Amino acid sequence: MFEQSFKNIDDILHKDAGCSSELDYTEQTSWMLFLKYLEDLEHQKSLEAELVEQDYNFIISPEHRWGAWAAPKDASGSFDHNNALTGDDLMDYVNGELFPYLKSFKERAEGPNTIEYKIGEIFGEIKNRVQDGYSLRNALEKVDELQFNTQEQKHELSHLYEAKIKNMGNAGRNGGEYYTPRPLIRAMIDVVNPKIGETIYDGAAGSAGFLCEAYDYLRQREGLSSSDLKTLQENTFFAKEKKSLAYVIAIMNMILHGIEAPNVIHTNTLGENLADIQPNHRHDIILANPPFGGKERKEIQQNFPIKTGETAFLFLQHFIKMLKPGGRAAVVIKNTFLSNTDNAAVALRKELLENCNLHSILDCPGGTFVGAGVKTVVLFFEKGAPTEKVWFYQLDVGRNMGKTNPLNDKDLKDFISQQKTFADTEQSWSIDVADIDQITWDLSVKNPNKNDEVVLREPSVIIEEIMALDKESEVILGSIRSLLG
Repeated sequence: MFEQSFKNIDDILHKDAGCSSELDYTEQTSWMLFLKYLEDLEHQKSLEAELVEQDYNFIISPEHRWGAWAAPKDASGSFDHNNALTGDDLMDYVNGELFPYLKSFKERAEGPNTIEYKIGEIFGEIKNRVQDGYSLRNALEKVDELQFNTQEQKHELSHLYEAKIKNMGNAGRNGGEYYTPRPLIRAMIDVVNPKIGETIYDGAAGSAGFLCEAYDYLRQREGLSSSDLKTLQENTFFAKEKKSLAYVIAIMNMILHGIEAPNVIHTNTLGENLADIQPNHRHDIILANPPFGGKERKEIQQNFPIKTGETAFLFLQHFIKMLKPGGRAAVVIKNTFLSNTDNAAVALRKELLENCNLHSILDCPGGTFVGAGVKTVVLFFEKGAPTEKVWFYQLDVGRNMGKTNPLNDKDLKDFISQQKTFADTEQSWSIDVADIDQITWDLSVKNPNKNDEVVLREPSVIIEEIMALDKESEVILGSIRSLLG
């Protein structure tokens, strides 16, 4: 039922002049879903308070609660069409009253980690793009069909929302930056192996896919205590995201996965000077896929010891600094990072090898990131000790990957298995850092177990082939002339 509701919402938004792509559909669905989630959360908490004969202080005032304007009900519990705002009245209320009211929460919240602050942040950044009040009324009614009352319902909704994010990524218009293939994320988490009590950070959160998958990974552990669950909810996952749409999607995605008040901060991560990062800001684990190909302004570059306009290189410096001593990281980056000869790339490779143990590099095939058009690698490293050996794994899935044939969990099983022992196979090998060029620190992927040389044919063989083709052409032309004659 939920899947049909999601499809119906997209169909409604598709017909509205204010929504033109998957990005718009996801953005607009997100704010409606968020308010419906709040309604169900508050209703649940009020019932829990009633059971223990306590009062519950609602976050949203009565006139702005979902049931008052989005989905009013009559005495029998059925939708009350007589009291439901629609058309211009609905548009005037949403744009002129509701959004300004919700935006004001940010100034009144006790702190950035409260759900009140998240409400203010979301509605200070996002806009209602739906232009037709009747379309908005139809979409709200479909959203009202979705329920957040049980873990099973949240789980189903989270899968549907993930599918929306994936479609948004496939749709282009920079949507791909929000979506890292989930099988790749799960493989990265398997290698890093987070534990309850460790903090996990992503400073380029996008849709928060890394944190959601890490939550699922830890939540499935057997024998979790109520204290463990509280730790997972409040003190495990931390993120920053610069872009408004991605920030909203990250919040909604984490909520649907079961984290009620996500620790996601809306900020430019690279705007923080590395010298200002204190030990208590650091984390045990970093999982990230920072944007690559971007260019940062000179004033942003001044926050980093290695000056470069390449966004991904600045993020890598940030991640190294944000790791606790002994902390573990898995970071996606363009494969050209391993061999670029510019000063920043060389200096950053040297920094990584001397101050971290870069123990593994996963070389991903083309097509891993649908529509991205770049090849990537995943860097696995631990902070605190220099690198002595680097283990490489060249992933070969045996097929051309794309939108209809994406990366899957089975593709990565051998990598996860071989990485545990840094095994040498046809697809994996190790190098000693002492043996690489100590000036360029070149880490290019060169599989010694494969002969990748292109065998060039002798000129005489090529000439013979050309002559044979010429003869075939003469025969064909002769046959054509005969037919025409």
